[in-house]
This record gives sequence, C-alpha cells and structure tokens, in this order.
Amino acid sequence: MHVPGAWLNLAAAVIGAVLGLELTRQILIRVGRKWPVSRRLVKRCHWPAVATAALMTFNIMFYPLMIGTTPQERAFGESVERVMTLLIIGAVTWLLIRVMYAFTDVALERLDLVEGERNLRARRFKTQITLVRRVTTATVVVIAFGSMLFTFPQVQALGAGLLASAGIAGAVVGIAAQPTLGNMLAGLQLAFSDALRLDDVVVVQKEWGRIEELTLTYVVVRLWDERRLVLPVSYFTQNSFENWTRHGSRVLAVVYLRVDWSVPVERLREELYKYLQTNPLWDQKDWTLQVTDVQSNGLVELRCLMSAADSASAWDLKCDVREFMIGFVRENYPDALPRFRVDLPEPPSARKTAGAESDHPVTVPNTGPERRGPRAPI
Repeated sequence: MHVPGAWLNLAAAVIGAVLGLELTRQILIRVGRKWPVSRRLVKRCHWPAVATAALMTFNIMFYPLMIGTTPQERAFGESVERVMTLLIIGAVTWLLIRVMYAFTDVALERLDLVEGERNLRARRFKTQITLVRRVTTATVVVIAFGSMLFTFPQVQALGAGLLASAGIAGAVVGIAAQPTLGNMLAGLQLAFSDALRLDDVVVVQKEWGRIEELTLTYVVVRLWDERRLVLPVSYFTQNSFENWTRHGSRVLAVVYLRVDWSVPVERLREELYKYLQTNPLWDQKDWTLQVTDVQSNGLVELRCLMSAADSASAWDLKCDVREFMIGFVRENYPDALPRFRVDLPEPPSARKTAGAESDHPVTVPNTGPERRGPRAPI
C-alpha cells in the first residue's frame, strides 16, 4: 500500500475522470443550442456528475491497493471503502434526482401558462409533473437511505429479525402513518383527477384566491389580499369548494342597481352597451341589462351582466360599470335616484276640526257700510 506510484495512478485516474466529464459537458453545451435536454442536463447535473465520477473512479482504483497489505492496513482500507460506498450511493441518488428534474424541466418549459382558456391543459400537466417529481424524489431518497443502512452488517442482522415481525410492524406503521398516507393519496387524486391545478381560482372557506402551491401533504392558497391560506390536501377531497377555472377561466360579472321607477331603462341599456365597447376588460361576448325586481318601497332592481376573460378582469369590470352607471344616473336623471315615499296618516285633531265645521256652519257677519238714520235738516 505504501507505493507512491499507486497513489499517483489513483490521483491521475480521478483527475482524468473529471477532465473527461468536463469534455463531455462542453460537447453537451454545444449540442444544447439545438437540443434543449442537453442544456438542462448541463445546468442540473454538472456537480452531481463530477462527484459521482470522482468517487467511483477513486473506489475502483483504491481496491487494488489493498492486495498484499498488512491486517491493520486492510482494516483501514475496509473502513475507507465503506465510507466511499456510502458517498457513492449518495452521489448516485443526487445525480438520478437531478437527471429527472432536467428532463421534466424541458416539458415544463414548453407549457403555455398565459392567462385565458389556453392555459388549462398546461396547468394540469404542470401540477401532475410537479407531484410526480416529488413522489419520485421521495421514493429514490428512501431507497438510497435503506441501501446505506444495509451496508452495515449489524443492520443486516437486525433486518432479518424484523422480517419475522413484519406483520405487526406494518400494522403499527400503517396506523401511525395513516394521516400522512391519506394526504399523499389525496394529493395524487387531486392531481390526476384534474379537480385542482396550480393557479386555479378557488373560493375556500369564503376566501377568494389562487392555488399557489400544491404538494402531497398541503395546499397553499394565495388570497386576494396577499395572505396565504394553508390547508391539508385531504381538505379538498373531504369538503366542497368553488373552482372558477375548472373548465375555463371565463366568468360573468354582475352589477345590481336600485333606482326609482321613473328611470328610463332603455336609455340605460344603450349607455351600458356604449361603455362596454370602450372598456378593454369586456371580452366582446355577453352583456345585458334587465329589470330583475320591483320592490314595494318604490324602487326597481336593475341587473347589468357582462362577460370577462377571467375572474380578475371580471372584478375590475364590475367596479368600472358600477361607477359609470351611478355617475350617469346622477348626472342625467337625478330624479331617478332612490327615494323613499311615505304616506303619513291625517292627525285626529284635524279630522275633528273638519267635522265640526261641517256640522255647525259659521255665519259670516255683514261687513258692508254701516246703516244710519235720516240726517237732521240744516
């Protein structure tokens, strides 16, 4: 083992493996101009590949150095070899995960996540790919951790004993992990049943927001006021919720107005249509203005209905139309503003006075010139 040439050969082999990998990286960079996968592989897998190549080369070249050494050196060599095995398992696991991410990144880059109806399929695929990556990553990590443990003889002996009681252990683990497994299955169910996708507009617990993050255990909803509502995945499989972008993002916006009966409905309908034609938030499809209710307090209810491309545009369009219609009625038809008509009963004292005047007429005195006797002669 104390041969300087052997150690030099080992170092040269490791350096050669790293240089060969660097040459491969340069080739992939050139190919990446036409092949996107190679570009993502270089970006994601450079350092994991370097670590894997160096460790495997070292382990292969180190084994011949153990031949013909003393027992103490062999014991040291076995310890080094075990450490190298653990490191190789970790590096290979790292490399496999990064390769998987590189290939799925290419698929995600081709998805069109623009606003409107075209992004429904893209958001569904993105949700499914994201969850599959996480499930695969967790599976690979668990397998790698188990492989590391079974490199120790003590763990192998313990594993043989545990297999005898696998039924009891499995039942205990199953009961303990029931909530976690339930959430994981619920997450896969949501992703592949297309019931919930990333960037979906939902109403959950009377809160409006968008799905910002969807994992195997929890869902993050970004609310309209930038708060985050974090719910377990099982909530969406056990409770009802509103999904405004299930089959399309287009929604109808509704504005209610309560005005006096004297309002000219036809004129308001004409003005609403003229205003919608100038508003870019209207998708040029549906609109109407109807009298939907006649109330007993002398008011009528008008419903202005407009369509918009998505819920955010619908909200802004509702505010714009409401502001315009209020201003138009106030400026052009102020008499049509809401007024309350009240019929006041006649006071009892007035009724008594009127009755007394009808029963006992009053004689009006003569106000003409006063009558006088004949004058005395002068």
